[in-house]
Amino acid sequence: MTADAKPVRAWISPFEAAGEHVRLIPLDPRHEADLVTAVRDGDVWDTWFAAVPRPEGMAREIDWRLGLQEEGRMVPFTVLDATGRIVGMTSYMNVEPAHRRLEIGHTWYAGSVQRTALNTEAKLLLLSAAFDTYDCIAVGFRTAYFNFRSRTAIERLGAKYEGTWRSHMILPDGTIRDTCYYSIIAAEWPAVRRNLTWRLAHRRPSEQ
Repeated sequence: MTADAKPVRAWISPFEAAGEHVRLIPLDPRHEADLVTAVRDGDVWDTWFAAVPRPEGMAREIDWRLGLQEEGRMVPFTVLDATGRIVGMTSYMNVEPAHRRLEIGHTWYAGSVQRTALNTEAKLLLLSAAFDTYDCIAVGFRTAYFNFRSRTAIERLGAKYEGTWRSHMILPDGTIRDTCYYSIIAAEWPAVRRNLTWRLAHRRPSEQ
């Protein structure tokens, strides 16, 4: 942003949200060292189809997300577990205030908290704010075709598959990625909320 540029008035300002298993706080450059530790937990950056920041690129990732926040296009969060340990990142992305819609994405978690209740509750908090506070008409999710774990997790939230964008992205190594798109619309939100709260109440130890 140039010195004479006016800041964008954000539709959604950074906020905190917390539940029993997870806490979401606004992303801050001071989180870098702990985020590097988290991304090394299980080497979750070591995948070809998902854009998880490498340890040496974490500062650049933080700057990129905060830059989009300044433009009103993203609301990035740092994810903490129930003990207060930083375990990942997530965000509202592709924020479209004129159409009251956004996506939840650029999410990654440390290996030690994957397949736990943390992800389900984090999504419940983000969806609740999107639909109940910001009156969204739709919330989208996108993931790589070959990210079968992510696709399953999105479907278990109750999001509906809309289609696959073929040859959607060129990855840093030159591979062309197909992207699967899912969404939850406002009319579906009460049932999705009921599903997520029920799953949290009846979760199995290994369940996401």
